[in-house]
Amino acid sequence: MSRFICGRYTLDLSRSLVMGILNVTPDSFSDGGRHDTVAQAVAHARALIADGADILDIGGESTRPGAPFVSPEEELCRVMPVLRELVHLNVPLSLDTRRTSVMQAALAGGLVDLINDVSALEDEGALPLLAAANVGICLMHKQGNPDTMQQQPSYHSVVDEVGSYLARRVRLCLDAGIDRARLLADPGFGFGKTLEHNLALLRALPQLEQQAGVSLLVGLSRKSMLGAITGESRADQRLGASIAAAVLSAQQGARVIRVHDVKETVQALQVLRALHGVR
Repeated sequence: MSRFICGRYTLDLSRSLVMGILNVTPDSFSDGGRHDTVAQAVAHARALIADGADILDIGGESTRPGAPFVSPEEELCRVMPVLRELVHLNVPLSLDTRRTSVMQAALAGGLVDLINDVSALEDEGALPLLAAANVGICLMHKQGNPDTMQQQPSYHSVVDEVGSYLARRVRLCLDAGIDRARLLADPGFGFGKTLEHNLALLRALPQLEQQAGVSLLVGLSRKSMLGAITGESRADQRLGASIAAAVLSAQQGARVIRVHDVKETVQALQVLRALHGVR
């Protein structure tokens, strides 16, 4: 699983790659409203690339706990102008969406290399659409929907249930003719999980990768679980905890680390690789 086919790119997963987050929304939990004009989004994208981002992840719908509904039409209005500006940059572009219609519009324009779906292609038509495309796919686990998912998350065994779900979604993709090398899986930290659930999943990343049968993408950057651990209520004040989580995820085998703070994460992973004699 050291090779990831990602649209126009084939990425080497022998080292952990850094995915930079670009939210073009007014209400994301950490940076909502900071990049919601095309000019602001493009400027931030260029900064993320300069800081060492291997992939850019562009999202037009906040999926934070309690997030309000955003129509597919509004999501398209947010992301499409930005994608058209960014597609000329020499970096893989990921579209963070759970809607088939949004995926279809971006794919039709040749604007994205990866679909990062918090619903793991459960939206009607998503699976056959992507089976016919050549982009990478990230399948994420979540329990419930963003508006209610953190109210009372419950599992009999969170690691077994998340691993089994990811394995089933991967199998559906393989049965649809999607090459395994196009797939990533994401345990979905904070998406219908308590702090204890999240910590159990972080400890079990090697087991989850084995169950899913594909490389893992992990997103812990600035999340509320880090605030619960550190006592830091402000998302933008969780840099140290986010870097620690990124390094621990990489040590546990995560191949793509999704973060807000790219430069600092890249440096931390460089130290980790040096420790192990890897450049």
